Amino acid sequence: MARIPGARELSQGMSYTASVPLDLARDEPTAAEPRPLVFRHKLATRIWHWVNAVAVVVMLMSGLMIFNAHPRLYWGSYGANFDKPWLEIQATPTIGYVQIGDARIDTTGVLGRFTRNGVSETRAFPGWATIPSDYNLALARRWHLAFAWVLGVGLLAFLIASLVNRHWKHDLTLSPAEIKPRHIWDDIKDHARLKFAVGDAALRYGILQKLSYIGVIFILLPVLIGTGLTMSPAMNAAWPWLLDLFGGRASARSLHFIAAAAMAGFIVVHIVLVSLTGPFNQVRGMIIGKIRLPKERAE
Repeated sequence: MARIPGARELSQGMSYTASVPLDLARDEPTAAEPRPLVFRHKLATRIWHWVNAVAVVVMLMSGLMIFNAHPRLYWGSYGANFDKPWLEIQATPTIGYVQIGDARIDTTGVLGRFTRNGVSETRAFPGWATIPSDYNLALARRWHLAFAWVLGVGLLAFLIASLVNRHWKHDLTLSPAEIKPRHIWDDIKDHARLKFAVGDAALRYGILQKLSYIGVIFILLPVLIGTGLTMSPAMNAAWPWLLDLFGGRASARSLHFIAAAAMAGFIVVHIVLVSLTGPFNQVRGMIIGKIRLPKERAE
């Protein structure tokens, strides 16, 4: 039984606490103690994240080598050396350049013409950005097609798993309140100010995150897969409607390149945001599924 303090003790300002340990009476961890880990990402999401990351990077790099074989893009059903491209990465004897329509940009040292190991090379993309690093179109195609299967099968498996474990319903469904212009604008302003979600709010995707992931899963990846199939002569014979859908093989190649560039941009933004919101915590979440919630901001 807890002892009741006497009047003398109370008069001396003695602080009295019942015999409940302080550690049990405290609701929040102190600054010296780490906040608890909480579950964030399901197993299927984590597996697909890393498999997809490898597949996309390999396909981007091998795709740049394939592009090096003919560094021009056209619209329509056909495109060859004597046709006028809407984009090309070329070089003169002295400079490298990117030309979009009638606008030409000097990209010497980055694209078109650069120096490697003291030797001047003329190629759209440098070796450090391609698979393989030396010019080899046949090997690049093998890499590209092999990981295209990984990308496509992985996407299908992820979509099925998301329906089963309700990841789509819990994390990616848009509510009427979220799609209001004012809510979206507020989220844009918060990101511009580097004001990210904290506390329990960090367990939910914001509207910009949802729109980004929905765009990647249901627009970018299907366009990449569909245009890739359209560029295959075998698929042209089996599914000729793909040519009509994407406006011809030349247009499909252009759309494929644009979608790949958008995917590369998404990856860059994703890595920057992960770095700003705590890379160790975020990567740990994608490995073991648990994160440490960011502390609430002081009002």
